[in-house]
Amino acid sequence: MTPSPAPSSVSWTQRALFFLVVYGSLAAGSLWFAYELRFTGANVVGAEPAKVDAFLHMQRPAALLWVVPLKFLLLGLAGQFRGVFYYFRLHDALRMAGALATATLLMLLLPEVAGAVTATATFSLPRGVTLVDFNLSLLLFVGFRVSIRALRERFSGQEAPAGVVERLVVVGAGRSGEQLVAELRSRRGHGLEPVCFVDDDLAKHGLSIHGLPVAGSPEAIPQLVDKFGVTEVILALPSNSAKRIREISAIASRQGLRVRVVPSMADLAGGRVRATDLRAVSVEDLLGRQPAQLDDAAIGSMIAGRTVLVTGAGGSIGQEICRQVAARNPGRLLLLDRCEVLLYQTEQALVAAGAGALITPLVGDVTDEARLREVFTRFRPELVLHAAAHKHVPLMESQPGEALKNNVLGTALLARLASEHGVEQFVLISSDKAVNPTNVMGASKRLSELVIQGLQARPANRTRFVAVRFGNVLASSGSVIPLFRQQIAEGGPVTVTHPDVKRYFMTIPEAVGLVLQSATQGEGGDILVLEMGEPLRIVDLARQLIELSGFRPDVDIEIKIVGLRPGEKLVEELQLEGEHYRPTTHPRIRRFVGARPDHAALDRLLADVRALLPLERAACKQGLRALVPEYVPYVD
Repeated sequence: MTPSPAPSSVSWTQRALFFLVVYGSLAAGSLWFAYELRFTGANVVGAEPAKVDAFLHMQRPAALLWVVPLKFLLLGLAGQFRGVFYYFRLHDALRMAGALATATLLMLLLPEVAGAVTATATFSLPRGVTLVDFNLSLLLFVGFRVSIRALRERFSGQEAPAGVVERLVVVGAGRSGEQLVAELRSRRGHGLEPVCFVDDDLAKHGLSIHGLPVAGSPEAIPQLVDKFGVTEVILALPSNSAKRIREISAIASRQGLRVRVVPSMADLAGGRVRATDLRAVSVEDLLGRQPAQLDDAAIGSMIAGRTVLVTGAGGSIGQEICRQVAARNPGRLLLLDRCEVLLYQTEQALVAAGAGALITPLVGDVTDEARLREVFTRFRPELVLHAAAHKHVPLMESQPGEALKNNVLGTALLARLASEHGVEQFVLISSDKAVNPTNVMGASKRLSELVIQGLQARPANRTRFVAVRFGNVLASSGSVIPLFRQQIAEGGPVTVTHPDVKRYFMTIPEAVGLVLQSATQGEGGDILVLEMGEPLRIVDLARQLIELSGFRPDVDIEIKIVGLRPGEKLVEELQLEGEHYRPTTHPRIRRFVGARPDHAALDRLLADVRALLPLERAACKQGLRALVPEYVPYVD
């Protein structure tokens, strides 16, 4: 393929000369014809011919010498010479009209200063000429720019696109859909041709936008496949339309149509993307949660200038915590993880984001007292965000001692050192599985909550300890979404443990943002729970993922029910018996208050946990039940 020639540069002198010729000609032409319209034909009945000739042949040439430069100056002040000539939209037209109106106003006011309107008065133009000139100027200037844009859009990119042209039905005849069609029509040759809109608003049916009909509701898509040859569905819907997105995706899937999504209006308004930057429908779209409104000022004041330690920095949650903390200007960000590969990935992601000068990656284990003491002594962290944990339920069922060692004893060690070194705040990432647990992982998380509550009551403690519970995080490592995607890519089956199993879901950025917000809300010893909406049935999620991948559930890809795994519940809970709800200042953060262990019992609790580590699996679980009475262990 022959490479495109490099665009030639245009100097400011050439640019000014071009606009002078074009706009000067338009301004001169409008004033010239304004005189013609005012002083010819029926408009001059009864006027003296000599006087008319004087206006046309004496005042008109003289007026051109100052009116044309005046308009040129005002158009320049309105920024008309800085824009790309063939890009012209409503705000450009309004600025142009404002400049021309200002010129007209000056032309009307000058006779009040220069004296009566006569053929020999250069600066006192007849009011009729001035008003006609304004209308002609507006018509010529705006019409010329619109014509240039229309011709460019009509004839640019007319080369035949490589491959098949996709014929699009745009779902949503609102602002996003309109922007998409406008941009697609202005950038031809890319293989995407919008053919119609559909919308749930009955008032829009039968109307047209940019020449395309609003052909009915989304339920009409099967008929539009035959009528317009539709091959692809584009969703231009609000982000809170999750239920509707699921329904339309199912309709499209049954017709074998690919579904893609227009970027959100927030991204479009921020200039981060264009309307034509289409993407596939994601699980986040199906979740349909509105972004949480965070108190950025409070979070920023908690982080800015401070030394922040993040444990488990290589994990999905830990990496997002690091990213959001780094964006709020900490004095230093310490990244602690025992897996050097994951730690390196987090480090590189932060370096690429421009945070390389802030971060210090540290290889270390939260159960290694010597290493942790070195970190606290050397770097003196002021805020600790503890995300390091064993979280995989089936794996921890088979080796409960490892879950207790890492999740309970590791948390106890880290929290104790934080208290000893005067850390201002310590945030534990807990789980909804800690509530009435049926698995070792959940029970270990419940014990870690008790540990920080016990340390909160420690004499002379100055650290504020807070635990934050939340549910499954979409696309995090070890979660069900990546597993389903892998199974779909392999042709199935997609395995679901039980048809009625439900889980709470959040996106990673939302969960982490609310964790940071929780750190500004909690009082010492609090357990905070994030609002996660309604739980989703996993089998429904599996069906939707299959449909999003372009397959039909139980036809192209089988959904196989394999039975609950060891320690798995049908539905997770959020509140323990005896815990009482207390509101916070944030609508998506809840505080639960219950009986707290005293510090004196903490050492005995940790000693009992250590005694369980060497025990055989079943004995370890039974011993764990004695420490967490609400725990119901899975018996092999």
